[in-house]
Amino acid sequence: MARLPLSFACGDYDRTRAIEDGSIRPDGLDVTYLRLPVEETFFRMLRHHEFDAAEMSLSTYVTTLEQDPAPFVALPVFTSRMFRHGGIFVNVESGIEKPADLRGKVVGTPEMQLTAGVWIRGILAEHHDLPVDAVRYVTGGQETPGRIEKGAVDTGLDVSAIPADRTLNELLVSGEIDCLQSPRVPSSYVAGDSRVRRLFPDVVGAERDYYAATGIFPIMHVVVLRREVHEAHPWVARSLTKALTLAKDDAYRRIYDTSALRFMVPWLTTHVEEARSLLGPDYWSYGVGPNRHALEVFLRYHHEQGLSSVQRTPDELFAPASLESFVI
Repeated sequence: MARLPLSFACGDYDRTRAIEDGSIRPDGLDVTYLRLPVEETFFRMLRHHEFDAAEMSLSTYVTTLEQDPAPFVALPVFTSRMFRHGGIFVNVESGIEKPADLRGKVVGTPEMQLTAGVWIRGILAEHHDLPVDAVRYVTGGQETPGRIEKGAVDTGLDVSAIPADRTLNELLVSGEIDCLQSPRVPSSYVAGDSRVRRLFPDVVGAERDYYAATGIFPIMHVVVLRREVHEAHPWVARSLTKALTLAKDDAYRRIYDTSALRFMVPWLTTHVEEARSLLGPDYWSYGVGPNRHALEVFLRYHHEQGLSSVQRTPDELFAPASLESFVI
């Protein structure tokens, strides 16, 4: 029986590896897996709708719901999750010792609609006395000049672009911006430049405290289908969700194989055990149920920051068929 061809652009993840290598095959689908960097996937999917299915920034996806009709339909599959306290860097001469010291300062971010940025701004406002509108934002390429927003956004905040021939990294090093908020570590920090440091010296401690207070392990990315694919073949949503969930469960099993380390992390087994102890056995959960609170908080931040005209609910985001399954 012929399978439906489906192109799927996604990153290189343990939790999707079984889909890429074909050891798990979604029911009725012949998947061509395109392993691409997230920025390339997002840009190509948002600008040109090149793929049948793709990983997408949660924030970008929510902004697309402003269109009529919305071009994509999401699955409650979260290919990327990450605490983001470690994504805030400051110039050491800026006089910034705590988040509230950023009031009145200049903060760089590659794009205002980045999911990491939404979480960072929301967390600093809600938990660290730094209102979102208390700083001036500048946007642009972090390491390469000329980056622009993938999609037009008008947040109502004080936002301007940096000069087209400059980068956020060099502006942070020079002190022309006081802070960088980004999902990627700036090259200056990687190189050990003494002029740049993290805002939170004890990142893990800050993130553990945040989880203890909120129960949130921030969601970064979802998987989306082009609306035309979803409308022509509504069964694809359930089929792909099911397969991606099985692939995640396979990754749980493989990462805890103590016969040989799967990744180059000396204490990987201990880290996995700590994650299970702190966050629960399904610490990378899919579906709306176990993630409702995290999604509600994110959607509130997204609306409060001017990125969406209405505050949506988690159930509005996802294909109905992906939200439920049979039981025996």
